[in-house]
Amino acid sequence: MGVEVEQQEKQQWRRTVSAPDYLAKRGGDPVDADIMDALLEGCVKIDASDLHMTFGEPPVYRRHGQLIEMSGFKRMTHEDMVNGVTFFLGEDAPDNRYWTRFHKEGGADIAYALKDLARFRVSVFQQKEHPALALRMIPYDMLPFSVLGLREDMVIPLLSRPRGIILVTGPTGSGKSTTLASMINWINENRAVHIVTIEEPIEYYHNNKQALINQREVGVDVITFAEAVIRNMRSDPDVILLGEMRDLETMRAALQAAETGHLVFSTLHTVSAPKTVDRLVTAFPAAEQEEIRAMLSTSLAACIAQELLPRIDKDGRIAAYEIMLGEAAGSPAIGNLIRERKTSQMRTTIQSSANLGMRLLEQSLANHVNDGKIDFHEGFNRSNEKTDFMQFVDPEKVPDDFSVDLAKEESVDQ
Repeated sequence: MGVEVEQQEKQQWRRTVSAPDYLAKRGGDPVDADIMDALLEGCVKIDASDLHMTFGEPPVYRRHGQLIEMSGFKRMTHEDMVNGVTFFLGEDAPDNRYWTRFHKEGGADIAYALKDLARFRVSVFQQKEHPALALRMIPYDMLPFSVLGLREDMVIPLLSRPRGIILVTGPTGSGKSTTLASMINWINENRAVHIVTIEEPIEYYHNNKQALINQREVGVDVITFAEAVIRNMRSDPDVILLGEMRDLETMRAALQAAETGHLVFSTLHTVSAPKTVDRLVTAFPAAEQEEIRAMLSTSLAACIAQELLPRIDKDGRIAAYEIMLGEAAGSPAIGNLIRERKTSQMRTTIQSSANLGMRLLEQSLANHVNDGKIDFHEGFNRSNEKTDFMQFVDPEKVPDDFSVDLAKEESVDQ
């Protein structure tokens, strides 16, 4: 299986990659363990981030944000999909907790290790009465901050703090797990502390280095995220990683842990730092929001909102970041804005605090456009505030036929 892909004539949105000889020869056979492992090895060989398997379609990879269909291999049957799910979950039996969850909730998540090549986060779900699979590849290697595009002089002081909450936010597939894994790895290599991670499922495995690490899986080692945080407060942790803050109890437990002297990491699906603050506060009942504002204003160390974009200067993708530092990281101005319900003023504070390491997403996107790393239209479309983006971008990088008014009209039409 090569990295080169060809554009299909029938479907312009989907590209193709030829099946390797082994899979091509077995293109008509029912899916089994050997075929599944070969499909997963394809992710590693073409540097794909995801593998999708669904009824009536051939295997489809996602590489650098684009879907790539495997040609020379059959379309999945219902039997194939059942075989594929059974490969990961085991036999469908009453005592199999993953199948029980699949039948009860319509989906289940599990992690799978492919030899010494990579790990995969496996999402099993039901669609149109057929099982389906979405697999996200998790490399074994942790990326250094320079590769992620994060400044060490900003990140390392954050990771050296004894307390506070650090939130990494962004849409699905924006690299949040990778960023968090690199942060935990730095702490593991440089601080003699007790780290507890709570995930569903466990994605990156960390071996003990300077730190002592315990990794717990929701549904296996503990019932819920919130319960895990509460119970782990008695296990003498210094650093706590929450895979995701999904509900009020988890949010409350994370803020309390940060407030009581722990360094807490977690994620949210928000696209900017101010929206993250609003999301956290407004998720709670009105009667509790002032208390939550007070807790967040003093415990928030940083909010890092990120996007992954396709590069135009070479193969791959590049991250753009919005970085806001809170009171727990030495920015009392942000803490005051949270307490005073003035999140609308946060963008101004972020823009004027570049000396502290803060920056707007639009600044990061514009820098990539100015450096010739991403397409202008990609940067414009990903920005939250288009007017700010246009102020930061080099006028020479703006296409001659581009009009902000025209772009707004196209956005409305879509």
